[in-house]
This record gives sequence, C-alpha cells and structure tokens, in this order.
Amino acid sequence: MNFEEHAAKPLLAAAGIATPSGELATSPEEAAAAARRLGLCIVKAQVPTGKRGKVGGIRPADTPEEAARAAQAILGMEIAGQRVERLLVEARAEIAREFYAAVLNDPASKGPMILFSAAGGMEIEELSEARPESLLRLPVDIRRGPERARLEDGLAALGLGERGTALADLLERLYGVYRENDAELVEINPLALTQAGDLLALDCKFTLDDSALSRRAELAARGTPEKLTDLEAEARELGLRFILLEGSVGVLANGAGLTMTTIDAVRHYGGEPANFLEIGGDAYVKATPALKLVLANPKVKSLLINFCGAVARTDVMTEGVLDAWDEIEPTLPVFFSIHGTGEEAAVAMLRERLGMEPFELMDDAVKAAVAAAR
Repeated sequence: MNFEEHAAKPLLAAAGIATPSGELATSPEEAAAAARRLGLCIVKAQVPTGKRGKVGGIRPADTPEEAARAAQAILGMEIAGQRVERLLVEARAEIAREFYAAVLNDPASKGPMILFSAAGGMEIEELSEARPESLLRLPVDIRRGPERARLEDGLAALGLGERGTALADLLERLYGVYRENDAELVEINPLALTQAGDLLALDCKFTLDDSALSRRAELAARGTPEKLTDLEAEARELGLRFILLEGSVGVLANGAGLTMTTIDAVRHYGGEPANFLEIGGDAYVKATPALKLVLANPKVKSLLINFCGAVARTDVMTEGVLDAWDEIEPTLPVFFSIHGTGEEAAVAMLRERLGMEPFELMDDAVKAAVAAAR
C-alpha cells in the first residue's frame, strides 16, 4: 500500500527526522489561507505516485494569491491515473544542497538495503545511470541493523565526511521507520541541507508491505487504497490474485512465481499478457470464477494455461479448469503446459474431455498462444 506525502511525513517526524511545516488543502481558498500562515510555500499534489513535479503537480507560490492559482491548476489533474483531490501546502526551505536517501527491500541480498546519494532531486533510476559513483548501497542484516562504521565509511567515500555524523544519524532513523512500520520502501527525495545547516525531508515516499495490513490496521487507514479495475475488485472479493494488463494473451497459472515466469515468456516471444492470475490447490473450486475473469476481458484473443505441480496437484487443477470449460463453453484457442505431480492423470483428462495434447515444453505453448493472439 502506497501513502501520500502528507500521510508519510508524520512517520519521519515521529522518528526525529525534520520535515517542513505544512497544511492540507482541498480548495484554492484553503491553499491561500495556508499560504498566509506559512509565507513562501510550495503547493503539492497529493497522490501516491512519484514524478509529480514533471507534470506540473508541484508549484511554488510567493503569495496567497499565487497559492490559490497553483491550487486551481493542480486540483483535478490526473497524475499516473490518480485524480488530485488534496494538496499539501508546505513552507519553502532555503536549500544549500540536496541528497537522496532510502531504505528498501533488496531482492539481491534478500534483505533491507540503505541507498544514499550525494545527488538528490532526481529519480533513483536516473541517478543510477547518470551518476552511479554518487550512490552508496549498503545491505543490512535485519537481525543486527545498520553497521554505524560502514555507514560512516560509505558517506566519507562520497566526500561527505564533514556531514557524515548527521547523515549517519538520519539514515539510522530512516532504517527505524522502515523496520518498525513493516515498510517495503521509505524514501526521502530530496533530503535538503538548508542554508542554516539543518537536514530537512522535503518529500517522503512510503510503501507498506501488503502482508502487514492486517496487523497494521491503524497505519493502513492512513494509506491510499490500491485503485482497482472492476475485474480486479471482483477478483479480490473472490480471494483471487488478479491484475489486469494491456495485452491479448490470457494467462492462468499456479503460483506467483510460475505466473510471473509465464508472463515474462509471453513478452519474450513477442506477445503481451492480458492479465496476472494465480490459482493453486484451490483451483478445483475457483477455476470457474477465475476463467470467467480472464475471459471477461474483451482484449483476450488466446488463453495460455500453465500448471506445474509440487504440493498442488496438476490433475486437481486441470479437472477444475475442465469443469469450468464445460460450464462456460469458450470458443477462443487455448494452449496447455502441464508438468509435475499428477501429470499423467491431468494429461489423460485433457485428451478425453477436450481432445487436446498439452505442449511438452512451456516455451512451445507460449509461442502458440502468442501466434494465435495475433
């Protein structure tokens, strides 16, 4: 779950990381009133996504009248599919230098990673390409937390020795925000060094691990619920993990890893997947609603079903899909890849009930589905 900036910054403040004074506004009049109290300010769109400034969602204002005009321009904008309905009017800082700081889940080290750059104000992807030498990457052993000596050595290597102590303190506090709030990501960009010599978080991106929603109900109430399509909302009600994509190859597979692999293979062979949909051992009872979800998308021109059994048996999953097929009676081309526990029984059912053979190789099933969708 992603958080808007105004909801994320209190987590920083609670950890002792300074943030500018600010007020929420939902109208030009409220923005002007906030500007009267704050003085020189920045008017910011509140949506749970980045790159707001690049599309005009962040604007400076020197007067209340300018704040009202900025609010008028920003409210109602669409940014990355999100409609702007709230603004954060924030006191403007006198900036001497900008940094980048984040703690995130790192797949490579299978744990948290601290990222810091002496060049702030840029997207991390741009930083990695344009100035890789400016990035400190510090994997963290979650059992022990950040190692202070390594932090200070890394900051010194970036030429920040004179600010090393204060920055190391801040990164330790930022790690605390990540660790104590079950975050996937907490990012400050930019982290400002003010003319007065203070460190100030001018922005904050916070993503809560969805697996923690049930035990972080109070925190989750401050986040922004994921924007779902009608089909995705229906899938959630059914307890199915379904994400609508832009392509024409419908995908039905068991397990998140196999589903992602199947989607990657579709793209590798020149196709575009129409969805992510994971089913598993409960496919016997959920195959019909799952198949209906995939086929309700008018873009779907072919269907790829990929089962690999370990704990979940392929014969059970295949029987569920075949029962659903008999009920729905779809007419689009379908291609199967079936391997693993229960494979012989699954293949026999497929032959008997659909008169079809599964592909020996997953790649061949993918190629056939991609070709049929064209």
